[in-house]
Amino acid sequence: MGRSGKGVRRSSSTAQEIFAVGLVILFLMVAGAAGLFIFDQVRQFIAASDMLPDFTIEHNETGDVSYEPGQPLPRWEGTERVNILVMGIDQREHEQGPWRTDTMLVLTIDPATMSGGMLSIPRDLWVPIPGYEEGRINTAHYIGELDDYPGGGSALAAKTVQYNLGVPIHHYVRVNFTAFEQLVDLIGGVDVYVEDEIVDSTYPDGAYGYDPLYISAGWQHFDGEMALKYARTRHTAGGDFDRAKRQQQVILAVFERVTRPDLLPQLAPRASELWRTLQGSMATELTLDEVLALAQLASEVDSDNIRYGVIDEHYTQFWKTPDEQEVLIPLRDRMRELRDYIFTTTTPPLQADDPAARLEAEGATIEVLNGTTTAGLAALVAEHLQQQGFQVARADNADRSDYADTLIIVHTAKVYTAEYLARLLDLPLTAVVHGADDPTADYDISVIVGAGYQPPEQQ
Repeated sequence: MGRSGKGVRRSSSTAQEIFAVGLVILFLMVAGAAGLFIFDQVRQFIAASDMLPDFTIEHNETGDVSYEPGQPLPRWEGTERVNILVMGIDQREHEQGPWRTDTMLVLTIDPATMSGGMLSIPRDLWVPIPGYEEGRINTAHYIGELDDYPGGGSALAAKTVQYNLGVPIHHYVRVNFTAFEQLVDLIGGVDVYVEDEIVDSTYPDGAYGYDPLYISAGWQHFDGEMALKYARTRHTAGGDFDRAKRQQQVILAVFERVTRPDLLPQLAPRASELWRTLQGSMATELTLDEVLALAQLASEVDSDNIRYGVIDEHYTQFWKTPDEQEVLIPLRDRMRELRDYIFTTTTPPLQADDPAARLEAEGATIEVLNGTTTAGLAALVAEHLQQQGFQVARADNADRSDYADTLIIVHTAKVYTAEYLARLLDLPLTAVVHGADDPTADYDISVIVGAGYQPPEQQ
């Protein structure tokens, strides 16, 4: 971006802090679950901060990053929708590859309508691989590397996703999990709410053996290693579909932590360390200028104009191949509906100063579930919400009665209503849990009342 970095002086701490935020956004994009549903929070954070003086980033001859204050941030100049394939590879330190993709998702943003979305793809999806036979979609990268495909495994993986989704893939980002662990550790770990205990006796170790995993239900503080295990384990009722949800949950927790005002000053001096970690652990044909420009563009997208989803059991069916592989066959008609939901233009959001109109436009249906031993609590909360004009379609008991905290689980894209409910019930926004987006869900939102809930008359 501009002049050579030779002899450029270091910038002010303000510019360093902005760059740290830029690296965090880059990390979120690269890690694969910085779902566009959280970019509205990025926008609000930047708008509320005093870190707005412009700057540029330059690279000197040694590859280090230096700063030059007073220059504008890069802007995305394109007007067409941009789709980016993000891949996490199961790379082991002592191996030379090639590797399969353990995580695949597509991020999309439309500069013309300022809308975006994210679609998670299960690794066991059984699809045609262009130029090769059918196989699991996660083998496309492996085959491309092994067969010296033009552009490598990432290019073949992108072509495979494009062929099977029917949308163009303009860019790719590939990251290994070592970088994920290191970056979570650099920010001091993350806090995640685990809905159900996890018992995985066959979680893989780094040497083709097992590293038994147990995580109890409730709030947990994870270091990098545990955050990765939580995001990668498959041994829950939902298998790969649950994994996609947990990956989004972990990265949301990362984002919430790094945007804490008390943490940013600690991250700023480590900007170069963060950048070096990323440089050694990712591959992309996007330049740093382009990544920052996309991050800047994405930060301006309103949360109501963002859609996300998972190709889960609603869009696939289980099948066993002749050689006994358990895979997922895509239900093409249903999958096409989900694709169109994610990759078509959304309706422009209503004004933020008209909450009643926004709530009416979403028209969310709600179920209230009692997660405690206090009889009648769900009915009490349901009555309170109905008095406020919400559509409460069901009040019942939850799956268990030991919820300590109240949760608001969003099953569809009606996030505004969920966050409004959190404020109405005097809950932190961290109480809002983003489930896998399912337009066919029976209810848009589930409110699980925990033991810490206080009825309105006792507040």
